[in-house]
Amino acid sequence: MILKALEVGPIMANCYIIGCEKTKTAAVIDPGDEADRILMQLAEEKLTLKYIINTHGHFDHVGGNHGLKEASGADVIIHQADAAMLADLGRTAGAFGLSVKDSPPADRTVDEGDTISFGDITFKVLHTPGHSPGGISLHTNGMVFVGDTLFAGSIGRTDLPGGDFQTLIASIKTKLLALGDDVKVYTGHGPATTIGQEKRVNPFLK
Repeated sequence: MILKALEVGPIMANCYIIGCEKTKTAAVIDPGDEADRILMQLAEEKLTLKYIINTHGHFDHVGGNHGLKEASGADVIIHQADAAMLADLGRTAGAFGLSVKDSPPADRTVDEGDTISFGDITFKVLHTPGHSPGGISLHTNGMVFVGDTLFAGSIGRTDLPGGDFQTLIASIKTKLLALGDDVKVYTGHGPATTIGQEKRVNPFLK
């Protein structure tokens, strides 16, 4: 597996490029901004983009959808509960004094238990709402990409529309902590962590 992490945009969201070494196909998780930079990284790794996967619909995680879709034709994938957000990015980013192009609509929506496969890589979709209604996490091969559900030592904010603290904590405890202590957690902002580390030190999970 090829794994490249980029910190993109003014809110410094983590964008992940995951590629299959055998087929040279790839998915990009949460292209929040800087589509040209993401495309350059894909070209450098000689990867063909197949899927643009959004862990949730907030503009800082989907702002690069338009550029990537335009350049590659890759399918945009998101949970149905967040799909409508893709057409409203300009307004929501504007509330933060930023400018973002609306995303093309989803080519595919996913829910709990679905899989997304390319080459020899398969993500299992976990529905992890709380930060947003349609938040998802993507589990594969001892790692999970969680968007803004869980951070190193913290959790996603729940004060935005559709957020709910109790729902978020339930998502983390029932879906993520059950994956096992050794699973590496790739977060939407900040450093990676592990499930075991968060069980031990995350004050929100006590």
